[in-house]
Amino acid sequence: APEGLVLIAQAQSAGRGRRGHSFFSPPGGLYLSILLRPAFSTRQSPQITALAAVAAARAAEQLCGTPIQIKWVNDLWKNGKKVCGILTEAAVDLESGMLDYAVLGLGFNLVQPSGGWPKELAAVAGSLFDSAPAPGARAALAAAFLNEFWALYHTGLRGSWLDDYRRRQALTGQRVLVTPRRGTPRAAQVQGIDDECKLVVRFDGESRPAALNSGEVSVRLL
Repeated sequence: APEGLVLIAQAQSAGRGRRGHSFFSPPGGLYLSILLRPAFSTRQSPQITALAAVAAARAAEQLCGTPIQIKWVNDLWKNGKKVCGILTEAAVDLESGMLDYAVLGLGFNLVQPSGGWPKELAAVAGSLFDSAPAPGARAALAAAFLNEFWALYHTGLRGSWLDDYRRRQALTGQRVLVTPRRGTPRAAQVQGIDDECKLVVRFDGESRPAALNSGEVSVRLL
């Protein structure tokens, strides 16, 4: 299929997030996937997710009128609650090191599910609207996101969107717990985002900052 194919679902039976986690996807949300064929290397691929997060935050603000923050690397927050998750999965040409294709997936919580959030999500999940949105809100959100995303995507990875990504960061200045795929979790202070969208932190007891790759660690607020 050509780049730009978009698939939209009203619910997902087996939604998933980073590191194999499940992604709760009940009716009432917006679940959207885009096929991309970017001329990016695997090293640059995390920036696709960051770029999409900026587009999603701008689109969500247009609809709900409330400021939207980004929790590195792929969550959108409204009033401290997660309202959107983003996952990029890709196939790689091993000879060239370039991406063969990428699928960018987003899940927006428009409203709270009719039966409420599952117990394990009640403290962290939120929604863009506090009550039923106006008719057509789901389609309007999809259109707003796609308009924002393609405009940024075609500017390339060094576009001005990176400044917006930094400005919206919910973790900058915060104390966090960094958990690697293998190893012991460590506490750190977040200092910001570098030009490759890595999270810059200073671990407790260390004098020099470190840049974290989203594929290797998970981060949560302390």
